[in-house]
Amino acid sequence: MDPACCGQDILRCYLCDKPVPSMYCDICHKQMCKACVGEHISDDFKNHTIVPFKKRGSTPKCPKHSRKICDLYCKQCKSPICALCISSGEHEQHKKVDLLSRVESKQADLRSNLLELEECILPKYVEIASNISMQKHCLKQNFQKVENEIDKRGKEWHTEIDTVIKKVKSINAEKNKEQMSALHKNESDIERRISKIEQIIQAQKKILDSSDVCLISAYKSRNAEFKRFPPCFTLSLPTFISHQINKEQISQQFGFLTATSTANDVKTTLNRAFMDTPRITLDIATEYGDPNRLWNVSCLNDDTIWTSGYDRIMRLYNLKGELLKAVQTRSGSYPLGIAVARCGDLIYADYLEGSLNIVKNTDTQRVIPMQGWKACGVCTSSLDDILVVVANDDGKLVKVVRYSGSMEKQSIQFHDSGKPLYSPICAFNFKGISENKNLDICVADSDARALVVVDHAGKLRFRYTGFHLFRPYGITTDSQCRILASDFNNLNIHILEEDGSFLRNIDYSTNGNLWGLCVDNRDNLFVAEIGTGKIKKIQYYV
Repeated sequence: MDPACCGQDILRCYLCDKPVPSMYCDICHKQMCKACVGEHISDDFKNHTIVPFKKRGSTPKCPKHSRKICDLYCKQCKSPICALCISSGEHEQHKKVDLLSRVESKQADLRSNLLELEECILPKYVEIASNISMQKHCLKQNFQKVENEIDKRGKEWHTEIDTVIKKVKSINAEKNKEQMSALHKNESDIERRISKIEQIIQAQKKILDSSDVCLISAYKSRNAEFKRFPPCFTLSLPTFISHQINKEQISQQFGFLTATSTANDVKTTLNRAFMDTPRITLDIATEYGDPNRLWNVSCLNDDTIWTSGYDRIMRLYNLKGELLKAVQTRSGSYPLGIAVARCGDLIYADYLEGSLNIVKNTDTQRVIPMQGWKACGVCTSSLDDILVVVANDDGKLVKVVRYSGSMEKQSIQFHDSGKPLYSPICAFNFKGISENKNLDICVADSDARALVVVDHAGKLRFRYTGFHLFRPYGITTDSQCRILASDFNNLNIHILEEDGSFLRNIDYSTNGNLWGLCVDNRDNLFVAEIGTGKIKKIQYYV
């Protein structure tokens, strides 16, 4: 029995019976006082290793020759070895290193990996779990909202369509069940990983606290398996879309729920690493340039890009710079913002006319007239809604409005404190807007020299003010929920995490003034150069 474990009596020197001995022989497993050390080691028939009592068990004993001390570590056998092991010839051709150096190196690895687990990996999983909880709450709210819309629509119909109401509500409930099930599954997986990481952390702490050389020498990092973060689950919420009532086609005209996606439909997108130096992969010349400046770009797909600038024509280019289509605005004035709908239609904001318009092929339709307001920027949402930044006639009041079809669904204008979220129009009547994958709404408020980000419900998440004389115009988001904004004054592109923390800059000082931004499905960045009229394609992920 280990003498240290005897709880019935105070620990004493095995030779002189003096209490609380301060020394210990790791070979003989005996405790002794300092005065008796000489007597103990006088036994020439044994090797002795005397250490302070608190460090007992730290002497590296050979796994095969228990009374021998190890000085070396065999890399091939992955085990400490002693002089007898070496003389046996068993390790003659093996690579051997100093055991103490090996232990110190492994302890350094342990500390580094433990720090990474505690400060980087675990917080990221906790953040993902928190985001899932938020999306579950959003899903519940949206479910109830859709339920209310279905009920309201149902009251407009006669009693013979009650069966249709039940059918559509059943579909909505099933979609909600699928989404909630996917979120539960995602949450369970994240919680399982968090628990596993916490167990590893505790195990590594115990190894560091112990003096067991064999355990430390055999340590193998498991950090790599947790660095591949699971994808950020993007909640796809259904909306209820109604049609004109026609008793001949009740089932079809009552309405339907938009498509949703579950975890099985979501492509796995790992946490992507940045390139050390982003590179320009394409330099696309267009018909823009002084005085017809290029402002906005919006990807139709990975091969074609819509553009708009300081004239009344919107142009569609391929990656070779070939003009595929040109569409003129209805009013003859320049479009302030452009976006592409899920179906591929082009949407543009006409500031002077005060309207949102949709281009189907070459036919332009005025879909949303705005009485007393003018559109300053536009984007589409994951639900295929239209998000538009609008200002009143004198530019003093600015807000974000969400439209489903031609119907206003949401208006975002004030902070919880009652103060305006967005600054008045001053220098230029444009404010870029983009929806993030987590449903946040991001606005490049150039007049306020800030990015203003609110959540799906319109509640302020953060304001990012960048660095010296920061003036953002273009804004977009990528598959990693990261926010990219062009800084017109400092000639660079800021990349932020979804929580607003700064990640890095893309230096653009050698290329020219930059304005609009967009990304394709592969996270390639397209930059509109306002002066040259060129479009640069930039790769910034490995």
